[in-house]
Amino acid sequence: MSEKEMKSSVTAKTEKKKNASYISGKESRKISRFNRKLTNKLEKERANANKDPALYTTKMRDPNNVVEFDNMCTYFFTDIGTVKAVDGISFDIPKCSTVGVVGESGCGKSVTSLSLMQLLPRPTGQTVGGEIRFNIGNGEALNIVNTPTSKMMDIRGNRVSMIFQEPMTSLNPVFRIGAQVDEVIKLHNPEMSEEDVKNRTLEMLELVGIANKEGVYRMYPHELSGGMRQRVMIAIALACSPELIIADEPTTALDVTIQAQILDLLSDLKDKINSSIMLITHDLGVVASMADYVVVMYAGRVVEKGTAEDIFHHPAHPYTIGLMRSKPVVGKKVDELYNMQRAESRRYAELLLLP
Repeated sequence: MSEKEMKSSVTAKTEKKKNASYISGKESRKISRFNRKLTNKLEKERANANKDPALYTTKMRDPNNVVEFDNMCTYFFTDIGTVKAVDGISFDIPKCSTVGVVGESGCGKSVTSLSLMQLLPRPTGQTVGGEIRFNIGNGEALNIVNTPTSKMMDIRGNRVSMIFQEPMTSLNPVFRIGAQVDEVIKLHNPEMSEEDVKNRTLEMLELVGIANKEGVYRMYPHELSGGMRQRVMIAIALACSPELIIADEPTTALDVTIQAQILDLLSDLKDKINSSIMLITHDLGVVASMADYVVVMYAGRVVEKGTAEDIFHHPAHPYTIGLMRSKPVVGKKVDELYNMQRAESRRYAELLLLP
């Protein structure tokens, strides 16, 4: 083999290695060392914030907002590299309003809500930049990114609560329904007596539309239907009258009739306790009927935001236009989903064929 052929062979092998779908052990160890160094630094900063409240207190940009996401970045540090799940998003949740967050699976909707609740799987998952400002009154705010866990215990479930996607996995199967609702009330109201806690639980079960409240109080989760379990989850979320309710696809795995009941229930309860809702969903029909404002996410970023009327009637971003045109229309036969690139190609071809 000539020298030229040898060089060509080495170059080809190098290019093949670069394009390989795996990394070497050496590269993996290098990534792991970098991850440990960075996550240790972030955890140390969070621990230091516990000593000085000035490190996690700030001011609201607009006192009429409950939460302000400002250039927030949430990354997951894995052994094969960094996953930028949310990469610099900014939007506000005004008081007494519903903000719908829409986008395809994997775009960062749920990670955004988990970042606000500080429920990321640390130290692998970290909010590495930006601010999440939560309004605590008088224009003062907590930057959730740096807020210590001890302080978050007072906020989570009390001032900000979350309705998780699957109620069967969120409820503990070995405890009765009453004990699980009681636990939340006791945690944030230690001065209440056992009798007052039970009365509050029964009141919440009645509020979410459970007629047989005494019977359900003594039942286990497996004895309830999916819709009833979801109502219990809503009762737990609203037990302390939070200022913000995060609903992460609250109607998943429920039939259409129960979905409508759950959504109507959320809307009614929001008005009763004067709270805001951050609604995460794939269902554009739900967003159109419930949301005051809409945030469209794609690949970890916000591509468009505005009022529901603006987003549904005057979408500006190609991705939003594609989402809107993918909606099924009653009485209209659709052979394939709308594709922005294909539509533009067809339009261009039609222009070329014009005389």
